[in-house]
Amino acid sequence: MTAHRRERQGAILRLIRDRQISTQAELSAALHEAGFEAVQTTVSRDIAELGLVKVRAPNGRLVYAQSGTTDLDRLRELDGALRRWARSIEASDSLVVVFTPRGFAAALGDAIDDSNHPNVLATVAGENTVLVVPVAGVTAAALREELSRHLLEGAA
Repeated sequence: MTAHRRERQGAILRLIRDRQISTQAELSAALHEAGFEAVQTTVSRDIAELGLVKVRAPNGRLVYAQSGTTDLDRLRELDGALRRWARSIEASDSLVVVFTPRGFAAALGDAIDDSNHPNVLATVAGENTVLVVPVAGVTAAALREELSRHLLEGAA
């Protein structure tokens, strides 16, 4: 890792700790103010390398944050729950439906809720289905794809 990249990534960590930054454009602008020039692809790569996640700030806005152990543990638990209980995941225009064996929907709904997934507003569990409501601005199709990736991560 070059010294410049290390310095830039250190600046990114300081910026997200001190400010609520929601987009790559906001992060690029903040880096520019701090004396770093970085194009969008560089910022995107830095976000991935640093393992930054989006979390809900107290004001409800999704902002970048460092991924903590608890975040990783919750995502691992969600991965396991989806692999164990989800038979399939489908999307309608505005909702995601996760199909489970009879009797497992409540447990899976709890796991999704407990994950504090930044793109999930709420879940409603029945006997063998979980309705997952995406947050405003996230399509059901995008959330379905994201949840489906959890199914595949441990399958290889």
